[in-house]
Amino acid sequence: MDSIRQAIDLAKSSEPVLRGTPPGPAPNGGRAVPSAAGLNSMRLDETRLERARIVAYSGGTPQGRYYDMLRTQVLQDMDKNGWQFLAVTSPTVGCGKTVTACNLALSIARLPERSVMLVDLDMHKPAVAEYLGVGGRGGLLDVLEERAGLTSAVVQAQFGPNQLVVLPGAQAASTSSEWMASQTMATMLQALKREFRSRIVIFDLPPMLVGDDVISILPRMDAVLLVAGVGTTSVADIRECQKHLHRTRVVRVVVNKATDRTANYYGYY
Repeated sequence: MDSIRQAIDLAKSSEPVLRGTPPGPAPNGGRAVPSAAGLNSMRLDETRLERARIVAYSGGTPQGRYYDMLRTQVLQDMDKNGWQFLAVTSPTVGCGKTVTACNLALSIARLPERSVMLVDLDMHKPAVAEYLGVGGRGGLLDVLEERAGLTSAVVQAQFGPNQLVVLPGAQAASTSSEWMASQTMATMLQALKREFRSRIVIFDLPPMLVGDDVISILPRMDAVLLVAGVGTTSVADIRECQKHLHRTRVVRVVVNKATDRTANYYGYY
């Protein structure tokens, strides 16, 4: 715990910190529903979401409210600067970045005048579709390899009266860094910006220190949300990430899986 406290102090001078919830197993769920827009549409299974630690589909729980607090702070920064692309990453595996990305996306989608897209860009271990229980005709790799267009690859995920658009990921670990740095990726991101220009786009990236994927894609992102994990992230990890983020706008640092008995499970330092 001391190591993560030191890591928090490094980020605390400029960024508030939220303590989140750990990821869990994602059971089967979700069912297809018609889509007036012609998109592949699924209605999310709330029971499945809760078992996967995806709680922000509703603001009625303490966990959901704290993701709403994170949502408000992130959107304020993005609106002020005119940003659209938000990258979510972590120093290493096991920090809960995908859970954070999914919860933040659902929280934004609940705002009546907001729309959001969630893109799984973790080509080492894509997990967004598994956590949310969505599938589609194709996915990220199909778009990059021009086997599918964006419209056929994305999924409209509905929950209650709300919806978000999801581009599921695909595993391509051996070529992931090449894809990240490719002109094909740049073209796809331009298409996202053009075709989904009214939406905040959240990208679930791989952990920063597992390879050069994140470093390659960072110049194309507007801002970064960094997720650290208690018992997982060390001070050395945070410092190494800072070397790569010194030219990137970090909107928040989230500390996940905190279990400090002197505070609520969620909260700010």
